[in-house]
Amino acid sequence: MKKIIYIYGAPASGKTTFAKRFASAADARAVDLDACIEETAGRDIPSIFAEEGEEAFRELESSVLRRVSDEASRRAGTTVVSLGGGALLRGASRDFAESAGDVICLDTPGEKELARRLSAVGAAARPLGNKAKERAEHYASFPRRIAAFFDLPGSLVAVGRSIAGTFLEGGKVVADANVAAVWRGLVPAPVAVVPSGEEHKTPHTVASLWSAFAAAGISRRDVVSAVGGGVTGDLAGFAAATWMRGIDWMNFPTTLLSMVDASTGGKTGCDLPEGKNLAGAFHSPRLVAIDADFLSTLDAGTLAQGRAEMIKHEIIGGLDAVIGAACLDPAGIAANLKVKIDIVREDPFEKTGRRALLNCGHTVAHAIEKITRYGVSHGEAVAAGCVEEARLAEREGLASKGWADSLAERFAAENLPVSLPAGVAFDDLVPLMAGDKKRDGSAVSFALPCAWGDVRLVKFDLSDGRCRIVREG
Repeated sequence: MKKIIYIYGAPASGKTTFAKRFASAADARAVDLDACIEETAGRDIPSIFAEEGEEAFRELESSVLRRVSDEASRRAGTTVVSLGGGALLRGASRDFAESAGDVICLDTPGEKELARRLSAVGAAARPLGNKAKERAEHYASFPRRIAAFFDLPGSLVAVGRSIAGTFLEGGKVVADANVAAVWRGLVPAPVAVVPSGEEHKTPHTVASLWSAFAAAGISRRDVVSAVGGGVTGDLAGFAAATWMRGIDWMNFPTTLLSMVDASTGGKTGCDLPEGKNLAGAFHSPRLVAIDADFLSTLDAGTLAQGRAEMIKHEIIGGLDAVIGAACLDPAGIAANLKVKIDIVREDPFEKTGRRALLNCGHTVAHAIEKITRYGVSHGEAVAAGCVEEARLAEREGLASKGWADSLAERFAAENLPVSLPAGVAFDDLVPLMAGDKKRDGSAVSFALPCAWGDVRLVKFDLSDGRCRIVREG
């Protein structure tokens, strides 16, 4: 992780809030440049503007910026500095900050939200008012960006571009084999490399990670970083959860599928011969850094798999709108991910049943993966699983006629499968679904997609190789 990280952006973009939260997640020191300026001047910033003008303030700001940075460079560990909204307007100040550390710019929120934030603190606290439009080109010129960030129990989730290299904890990385080859500059010497593919998500691989941790001398004070797709995150997170009874970790998802699904929520684990994800633990990463730059190396088929989970979120959240290619930018990813974030906040440990809605399509999907020995990818299985479960909802009278076909059209538009694999019938999946981790005796809970914005938890009795709805009461 960089020695000094500067957090920049328009006034009221959330710089101070993010800097404090990120510093906490990264075990770093947080410094508010405006607070340092006020301490140096012995008065608040509005008073400096009123009494001496903006030019005098900028001189003082530049001086304090250099002093704070010099102090940070001499300290152990990382310092996160939140800057004022005009701190880098001067070319000299910008050049200095970019040479001393990494500058990350927070995207400006929408006009309504920005106006709300500015009005909440009052005009006196913002002597220059709303400068977002006037400085838009200036803010847009910073390559490292954060489009949105979210707080979850135990985790900070940041969605942006060109941020992984800044946030990555050096030296203690578990990397996917493909990622390690493609992104050598980012992960030059991982402590362990995980083979790509769901078939490697096994207790044997977890044990190999424990051995790698031992060889690297990883202690309870260390932080492990996972760089890869959902399999890598699940395995590295589970290994961290169980190494020395639990060490901290960070997650850097590299596929669209893992960005919008497995990266957040704290679920870690591995598969067993008896079923998927049967061994695991809730162990939230300190930080989830979703960097859209990773998507540049993925082919269309791999991106489509991520779209399957995004469409699943559209079903749950009622987002019945065609998003198209724009959904692959950080703002689009953040908007889609918010569906899952909001649900996980309400039910972080699956106690109320609310979080079970995220299993939409997954009961069938996991059975498809198992029966094909993971010859069908997770994203493809989710697409077919959602459509098959929609057909089940129709058969039980829980969805209107034609709903499954309309859902199939949405998935097909992303070149995703919308039917079971060749040679596989629904009845073939029933014994496998009966072993699902969501079972309750002989009954298994399905999160059935019944319409846009209407996913229902419904129990089915899968005993005797049949699938019959449990009519409670």
